[in-house]
Amino acid sequence: MTGVRLFVGTRKGAFILTSDAARQRWEVSGPHFAGWEIYHIKGSPVDPNRVYASQSSGWFGQVMQRSDDGGQTWTTVGNKFEYDGPTGTHLWYDGTQHPWEFKRVWHLEPSLTDPDTVYAGVEDAALFRSTDAGQTWHELSGLRNHESGQFWQPGAGGMCLHTILLDPADPQRIYIAISAAGVFKSEDGGQTWRPTNRGLHSPYVLPDPKAEVGHCVHRIAMHPDRPNVLFMQKHWDIMRSDDGGENWREVSGNLPSDFGFPIAVHAHQPETIYVVPIKSDSEHFPPEGKLRVYRSRTGGDTWEALTDGLPQQDCYVNILRDAMAVDSLQPCGVYFGTTGGQVYASASEGDRWTAVVRDLPPVVSVEVQMLP
Repeated sequence: MTGVRLFVGTRKGAFILTSDAARQRWEVSGPHFAGWEIYHIKGSPVDPNRVYASQSSGWFGQVMQRSDDGGQTWTTVGNKFEYDGPTGTHLWYDGTQHPWEFKRVWHLEPSLTDPDTVYAGVEDAALFRSTDAGQTWHELSGLRNHESGQFWQPGAGGMCLHTILLDPADPQRIYIAISAAGVFKSEDGGQTWRPTNRGLHSPYVLPDPKAEVGHCVHRIAMHPDRPNVLFMQKHWDIMRSDDGGENWREVSGNLPSDFGFPIAVHAHQPETIYVVPIKSDSEHFPPEGKLRVYRSRTGGDTWEALTDGLPQQDCYVNILRDAMAVDSLQPCGVYFGTTGGQVYASASEGDRWTAVVRDLPPVVSVEVQMLP
């Protein structure tokens, strides 16, 4: 690989940052779709020219965009997201039942093998797939129609399907995460699903803290060479599964806070993981006003603070669930964006950080695409 491209989604447009393998100098393009919320923008892992973006507005609704030249130009594609069949209801904030309503696309996950196939996780929580480069979208309705669906409920940010993991070793296996329902797993390409939340505890929000569904999972991650090992940033707790999500155990260890949103795995070291602790679920800023990424080289439990180049006083930003990514260069690069509009990059596995751009609108998502 000779270069890397960062796709940054913000509350007021998308930005594309490009660098060579040294990752010392960055070119910034944007804003694309200025003034629009870009919840997610992500490139295909098999075609560096193919990029998908979710463009949203409270006034004008949802618009899907596709680029076939690496983000230089864009084409509006299909925007018809219709639930398949009767929608029924799900739990609402006040404990009553509420009808399913499509609001926006939170996350896009291009296929690992086909640039024309892409998955979309939406609010209210459902999974859609396109096999014609975004022109048409079809719901994989077995997920929403799972018998537990009536017990799903929105988290503080809505009832969103925000994480989609495609197993590189088994194209039929898909993991998704919903706030606030939990993790679900399919082993038949998304036709049928079952919850995989054993070991999760939510004592403050569920009558049964070990309930099968209802857990506010913020993000899950895997290493492509070891897809049976999953890591999770939950509403509280860092969790780990060594059996494909069947059982989870806490690995928060010595973190100053186990609340947060993103979690990422090193590209070449499957036991090295990154999180960004936030003080609490009511105070969405770093503990003590010190922005610190924490790295574990042991798959959890033992963590070290990475601070070189990050503000260590008077810092009160947040890092959202899709706003951290890693590249596959040597050494591995790590990136994250903040609600203060900074994008930080480390070309040294997190040892040293540089703000490659500042003063953007609040950053919602950061994704990496490798360039040949």
